[in-house]
Amino acid sequence: MASRIIFTILKRSRDLTTNAILTVRSYSTGSHATSSSSSSSSSSSRNLFLRISPLGDPSLSVVPVLDQWVLEGKKVKTLELQRIVRDLRARRRYRQALEVSEWMSCKGLCSFSPGDCAVQLDLIGRVHGLDSAESYFNNLSDQDKIDKIYGALLNCYVREGHVDKSLSHVQKMKDMGFAFNPLFYNDIMCLYTNTGQIEKVPDVLSEMKENGVSPDQFSYRICINSYGARSDLKSMEKVLEEMESIPNISMGWATYAMVANYYIKASMHEKALVYLKKCEEKVNKDALGYNNLISFYASLGNKDEMMRLWGLEKSKCKRQINRDYITMLGSLVKLGDLEESEKLLEEWESSCYCYDFRVPNTLLIGYSQKGLIEKAEAILRGIVNKGKTPTPNSWAILAAGYVDKQDMEKAFECMKEALAVWAENKGWRPKAKVILSILNWLSDNGDVEEVEAFLSSFKTIVPLDREMYHVLIKAYIKGGKEVDGLLESMKADKIDENEETKTILSSRQEKS
Repeated sequence: MASRIIFTILKRSRDLTTNAILTVRSYSTGSHATSSSSSSSSSSSRNLFLRISPLGDPSLSVVPVLDQWVLEGKKVKTLELQRIVRDLRARRRYRQALEVSEWMSCKGLCSFSPGDCAVQLDLIGRVHGLDSAESYFNNLSDQDKIDKIYGALLNCYVREGHVDKSLSHVQKMKDMGFAFNPLFYNDIMCLYTNTGQIEKVPDVLSEMKENGVSPDQFSYRICINSYGARSDLKSMEKVLEEMESIPNISMGWATYAMVANYYIKASMHEKALVYLKKCEEKVNKDALGYNNLISFYASLGNKDEMMRLWGLEKSKCKRQINRDYITMLGSLVKLGDLEESEKLLEEWESSCYCYDFRVPNTLLIGYSQKGLIEKAEAILRGIVNKGKTPTPNSWAILAAGYVDKQDMEKAFECMKEALAVWAENKGWRPKAKVILSILNWLSDNGDVEEVEAFLSSFKTIVPLDREMYHVLIKAYIKGGKEVDGLLESMKADKIDENEETKTILSSRQEKS
């Protein structure tokens, strides 16, 4: 959890264009609301954001909602649409964010600024890929290609890790006089961070200062990370001190969290505690900051501090969303306090507005890791008895736990349950190791038809790899079936026969 938050902090440093458009705010479709459903319905009739926000399924289009809003004679406000794009983007609902952005630019019902254009370019890169982003950029007139547009394309190159294209684009921006803000240099530092060249980051910070561009808080964070990742904690702290000495830089909790993280990794717990206290002083009412602190104290094995901070978060933040419960549950599971975890799950269930299975899945994983897979299954089946339909991943967690206990019949049963609900969750991808384990068990204990049926059910979910083909070939040979068709399928899937394949095939001669 902690390392994931650190990664998020670094990602923020290369978000593009103006803060007004891209400041990250966290909202959740699975929030805990105190208002009644009738109140929510009334609000959504007056608020476009409240109509779009609950559409959490990325496959759902938001265009009909936008069109309906106009048909009802309601005004379209630029600032509200920008807020919706920003919110969807922050929640990684990029396709929907792009739909809103393109609706803004095509309908002509509100202004579409160069900053909005830059955001659209970035979203095109995320949704349709780099080629589409480049095509969008190339189709713009030279007059429209302002610094923000160039910066958005650089952001796309950096995100994809294209070093040569990034550096070539960087030079163009320098030649055009667009290398005048921190974001430009932050992107270069992120490029080196993302491509494993973190030793180059401090030089970029130095170049930045030499060119008269003042580093911002993200510039310093990326540099702090570069030293921390190389275990150069002395230089890391030196950069931090420089950052603290600059009056116009706001020292947020995220910077201290990053430093504390590296001291925890270095087992320098006393130093880590110093920065965790500084982090807490800056958190204020930021739930993500509390989540970060809770996760760090879990790493230190300090349940008392975890519970204290959880209490503070509940008292200072207006509401707790699913993400907050996932963090706290994960931290309790990490400490092995499963009894307290169950109580917390019950608390969440009693107040949740939208049942997000990522929350109970955290507890299922905890029980599974402790070898208490039967208890995990009892919890999941209890949820089913309450009328909830689990995600495939919930059943897959149980399947993996039963595989670990070598109870393959139960693993097979749980995986079939996962497949039964896959149609509603088509983004699910099971672990190949679990599938292969069940497949091997079926091959040894069942007939070839069962092996074929099991593999066929996964054909549209995961591609067959060499090991899966080998199991199927063994089952065919065992059942006396011809394998020529399978070998042709392997070839079509660009899987060449290797020595193991030949050894398996040679068993046909031994059987005959």
